Amino acid sequence: RPDIDTVFTPPFERFIDAARYHSCPGPETAPATGAKHRLDRDLTGRFGSDKYAMDEIIVELTSSFIMADLGIAHTPRAEHAAYIASWLTVLKNDPRAIFTAASKAQAAADWMHAQQAANYLTPLTGERP
Repeated sequence: RPDIDTVFTPPFERFIDAARYHSCPGPETAPATGAKHRLDRDLTGRFGSDKYAMDEIIVELTSSFIMADLGIAHTPRAEHAAYIASWLTVLKNDPRAIFTAASKAQAAADWMHAQQAANYLTPLTGERP
C-alpha cells in the first residue's frame, strides 16, 4: 500500500508451492523503488499512458533481475500478455526505451540489494553482512 509505504504478501498457505511464494515479493516491492525518497522515478503516468507503461517495464525487469539473482524461476502469468501489449507502444515509439528501462531496473535491483545487505542478518552466523 503506497499510502503507508508498506508491501503485504499473502501467507504461504495461499500459494501452490514455495517457488511461487518466494517469487511474490519481487513484483510487489519493485514498484516501491520509484518513490521520491528512493530512486525518484517519474510516477506521474496514469494507467494506460506511456509513462505508466514505461514504469511497468522497469518494475517487471527489476523483479526479473532480483528473482534471477536469487535463483527463482520467473513464472509467466496470464496478465503478462496485457502488460506486453501496452509496452509495445512505448518500445515502438522510442527505440532506446528498453535500454533506459533496463538501466533503471538495474539501479532499482541494486538499491534493493543494498537494502537487504544493510537491514538483514546473515542466515548462518546471525551477524550483519
